[in-house]
Amino acid sequence: MPSLRTDAVVLHIFDYLETSRIIRLATREAGVQSVLARGARRPKSRYGTALDLFASGTAEIYTKPGRDLQTLASFDVQRSRGYLAEDLERFTAASAIAELAMRFGTGESHTELYDALLATLDAIGGSVASASVDAALGGAWNLIGHMGFAPALDTCAMCHTAIAEDALVSFSHPSGGVVCRPCASLARNARQLPPNARASLRAWVEGTAAPLSDGLSRRAHQRLLREFLAEHLLDGRPLRAYEVWERSAWSTAAGVSP
Repeated sequence: MPSLRTDAVVLHIFDYLETSRIIRLATREAGVQSVLARGARRPKSRYGTALDLFASGTAEIYTKPGRDLQTLASFDVQRSRGYLAEDLERFTAASAIAELAMRFGTGESHTELYDALLATLDAIGGSVASASVDAALGGAWNLIGHMGFAPALDTCAMCHTAIAEDALVSFSHPSGGVVCRPCASLARNARQLPPNARASLRAWVEGTAAPLSDGLSRRAHQRLLREFLAEHLLDGRPLRAYEVWERSAWSTAAGVSP
């Protein structure tokens, strides 16, 4: 059975039988893969104790064409990211990003997408207070851009007319981005997008940080992202981790226990 050695990060883990685990990995060379880690739950597992959610390192995978579940031979952890589980905001934000990568990633190599995923997890882990929401929003839009679904932000998504940076525009999910004033009356599900919000979206898609000023702005951007995902990427199944993240972030910002 051929083996693949590749950089990888753990997106999801669940127990399988009495001693094993099935792990969803994002890999540099083979996209998103499901692997069986035999004996991973044993006290003296060859995978060690650091193979946990969001850990990254080098994976060796035994592959077989046509099989949905491959076999994990080894995983050398280089960064555990256990600190993400120590804070609710960071954990739910990282979980939402992992869910996005799992649901919309493919089994093909995409180096830029993999690097953007790791950069987003690190940005969330290095953030303070509610800034983890900003890091997750920015990372999500950057991932969407790498997937080829970035919204139109500088030209009308319907007539392709250039739109001034300081213009108050409408954002139409079905149309795929901002629409000019004449087209706004024809666009479905259009909502107003202030210039500062459009600037944040542009920066995030390009991979640049764009800190938000308050909880209401974060809430609005989370809703905008959720609606965009539902329009362009979802297959009818809800994003459970995203729902938890959005609810938790808003509850925390409002001073309410999630």
